[in-house]
Formats: sequence, C-alpha cells, structure tokens
Amino acid sequence: MWKFRLTAIAAALAITACQAQTDSSSDAKEVSLDSESAKFSYAVGVDLGNSLQAVKDDVDLDALERGIQEAFAGEELALDEAERTEIKNAVAQRLQKERAEEQAKAGEEAASKGKAFQEENAAREGVEVTESGLQFESLEKGEGASPTAEDTVTVHYRGELIDGTEFDSSYQRGEPATFPLGNVIPGWTEALQKMQEGGKARLVIPPDLAYGKQGAGNRIGPNETLVFEVELIEVQDDGAEEGDAESGEEDAG
Repeated sequence: MWKFRLTAIAAALAITACQAQTDSSSDAKEVSLDSESAKFSYAVGVDLGNSLQAVKDDVDLDALERGIQEAFAGEELALDEAERTEIKNAVAQRLQKERAEEQAKAGEEAASKGKAFQEENAAREGVEVTESGLQFESLEKGEGASPTAEDTVTVHYRGELIDGTEFDSSYQRGEPATFPLGNVIPGWTEALQKMQEGGKARLVIPPDLAYGKQGAGNRIGPNETLVFEVELIEVQDDGAEEGDAESGEEDAG
C-alpha cells in the first residue's frame, strides 16, 4: 500500500514540476490565483500536499523543492533512477513494518478489552453463550419462520464497538438490509438461525466470529469484539435481491 502511495506521489511530482515556481524565496500566500494555470497549479499542489500526509515525517520540503526544480529544468539529477528507486522502496518497507507493528499492538489491546467485555456480558441475565463463543440475548421473541444458512434474510440492525461507537446501521440508512445468510460473518450466520421473523436480539460477537485480525476497513480494527442489535424482518425466498450491509458481509471493508 505504501509503495503504491509513493509511486502515486512520484507521478504527482512530475505533474507539479510543470508549474513549479523557480523562485524559492517567494511566499506561497502572495501567489495570485487569477489565471487558469495558477488555479490548476494550486489544485495539483493541494493534491500533492494531501498525498504526502501519510509520509510527512519523511519529507524534507527543501529537498522536495530541489527535486521538482531540477526535474522541471531538465538538469542533471543528484540521485540516479536506481538510487531513487532504492530509497523509495526502503521508506515503503519501513512504513509497512511500522504499520504492521501498530496493527499488532492495536489488535492485542482490542483482544484484551474484548475478552473482559465478553466475560462481563456473559454474566448478564438472559445471555446465552454458545459453543462457538457467540453471545446471544433475545430482546423480543418472534413468531415467524427461522432461517437456515442457505436462506436470504431481511433485517434491521445497528452495529457498535464495545466502547459504544456505532460503525454501521440500517436504521440510519432508513431501510432494512437483505442478504444471503451464508455470505455474512460467522457470528451472524449462527445468530440469525436462532431467531424467528419478528424477533429482536442483541449479539456480542468475538473477533474470531467477526473480522478477526484483519478488521474491516477504517471502522473495525483488528481483533474487535462487535455488538449488534438485530431485528429479523423476513426470511426471503431464494433469489431475492442481495443487499450491501457493511456489518454482515464477509467482504466488507
């Protein structure tokens, strides 16, 4: 991922070079934006600045300006292509290592907090802990059909982290979600089969039945324990249209 970003940054530098100011003493605040060229250059500069946020601690602005000016002027470059590739790869590898270490630390902390939360929740009256570790609490008993793992279901739900942060909600979107029960995280597949149409339940799903060490996108970190409130609206016939609920689908994030 970092290597891709650095490559994208290199491409942005090439574009920026076409409009770079050669007077290094000029004050950016005084640059006029009253022409198409100036506005284009500013827009590209903003994109470049944003793209550099992820590696800003490794960016020397003076050296960056020198590279732009020398490339734009067609001068002999201080670093040849092999040297430039080597340093970009070295930084990318270091950033990847640092990111992996951060993820591992976050995962350890989430696992520890999640375990404590699960232990406390399991002691609550009405909470059933299944053999897999799923914690299931019936809030309202339904009277309709129960789905199998091969069925398609329509549900309303909200999903939270154990600190109460909401990461997804069909209620917020204003419409229920429909999806094949076999295409969701294991905790959902198991829990929904314990429900009947019209029923509501609260689920506490440990990470190995959710998104595990990988997490899901930017909202669900590694080894997160997830809490859902789910309302089973309907067990659909085969061939029903598949929904796009972030919380339940295995390929979310």
